[in-house]
Amino acid sequence: MSKLRAAAGSGRGLPQGAGEVRRPPRRCRESPSSQKDMPPSVSAQQSAYHLFSRPAEIKAFRKNLLAWYDRCKRDLPWRNLAASEPDANRRAYAVWVSEIMLQQTQVATVIDYYNRWMQKWPTLQALAGASLEDVNELWAGLGYYSRGKRLQEAARKVVSELGGQMPRTAEELQKLLPGVGRYTAGAIASISHGQATGVVDGNVIRVLCRVRCIGADSSSPAVTNRLWDLANALVDPARPGDFNQAVMELGATVCSPRAPLCTECPVKPHCRARGRVEKELEFASKRLLGKAAPKGSPVPDVEECAAGSCSLCLPASEPWDSSLGVANFPRRAARKQPRAERAATCVLERGGHPGEPEYLIVQRPSSGLLAGLWEFPSLPLGPGLKEKQQREALLGHVQAWAGEAVARGCLRLVGETYVVYSLLLGGGAGAASSRRDGEPGRPACRWVTQAEFQKSAVSTAMKKVWKACERQSGEGRGPSKGRKRGPDALHAGQLKVDAASSLPRRQLSLHAFLTAPAGE
Repeated sequence: MSKLRAAAGSGRGLPQGAGEVRRPPRRCRESPSSQKDMPPSVSAQQSAYHLFSRPAEIKAFRKNLLAWYDRCKRDLPWRNLAASEPDANRRAYAVWVSEIMLQQTQVATVIDYYNRWMQKWPTLQALAGASLEDVNELWAGLGYYSRGKRLQEAARKVVSELGGQMPRTAEELQKLLPGVGRYTAGAIASISHGQATGVVDGNVIRVLCRVRCIGADSSSPAVTNRLWDLANALVDPARPGDFNQAVMELGATVCSPRAPLCTECPVKPHCRARGRVEKELEFASKRLLGKAAPKGSPVPDVEECAAGSCSLCLPASEPWDSSLGVANFPRRAARKQPRAERAATCVLERGGHPGEPEYLIVQRPSSGLLAGLWEFPSLPLGPGLKEKQQREALLGHVQAWAGEAVARGCLRLVGETYVVYSLLLGGGAGAASSRRDGEPGRPACRWVTQAEFQKSAVSTAMKKVWKACERQSGEGRGPSKGRKRGPDALHAGQLKVDAASSLPRRQLSLHAFLTAPAGE
């Protein structure tokens, strides 16, 4: 039976009703004896349909994937460094940095950060000797700031406790280095040291779920364990690092979440999800030509799992959707809605030397969210606080930093994404305390110019606060940006409250506000 070539790899665009009827599952073509070859951890309720149990198929999968990777892989700085660096410790360090940066962050965003990081700290020893302030400054804008701190902590452990020698195996890496989990350990060990161990990240999950039609919740422990079994069974012992990078590259560039390029996929002959799409397209085409059974008839020869109650199949409540094609896989549990939190922030400004405005920034605690970064004075807002109460609470908080000079300023509402106010102090640099970090129990603080602020280790959230104030400045309502203060500046004891900003009065979750845009 000839196969119809699909124009779209995902199977979208089928005639309505095509492939809608699910016929009784056809027993998969795996031989009964293949059940004996399953890993011991495989449940009796998981069919060989979801495995790679034929050595010939595994060999072909490896060959096709690696040939494609050699032709099509992207030119990335960490790959070049790992391939050219003869020193094993430097090679492992280079891979390690890239893997930490790439967690939850797009490749295009990471490249510049990676190049600057490796130029500044080319070795473990150089990173171990750096200050956390310097690490945070370079990491600023990359998001998930604890990653940089944990990376440095682990580097210091390697230098001080392991004699500067990186562990060589995935098991040792995961055991000895803080912040290194199973995936990162596998990536470092396979790419840097040639250990034949698989890796499982988001891209690998998507590829494996599609090629073996794994439709159960891919975030569940049982499915996660099965995916690790598959990854370890498939990895090429001769080129484990290249193979693992090839699977991730395939998921990132071809087997994408919503618009997979199935016609360009090097392993499509081994993809069960793609095989089903092609069968449905072929059946739909014949029906349109009047050569197949009428609408409502089952699609013939669709290979499915033979197990009666398989824990890896699509759930009965969410069966195969022909309009999605291979994008039926993977399935994930619905995400919990992020908790909405509100905080008030004040951009506190004063005249500096020689007349350039300065802004007060405060250092966050050394642990917890955004640990060690700098921010404008901020405080959480309880639920139900009205605008007047917000102002009073914020004014009291700011006054603890700036002293009596607060009463000379002008508190202005800038925006409500982060409930941002600005406050212009009446005096110059001598009117308010410049540092209070010498007091026990108080965070460090300092006054900075605009240029110094941009170079400081501040979060994406604070950069957004600054941009909001700059927008207001363009309308005459934000930071002075060097404007001369006219005779109508407020005097001591006066407090002027401007009308609310014309910015959209819309609340975002704290998580959404703190997350950097993809290209930032």
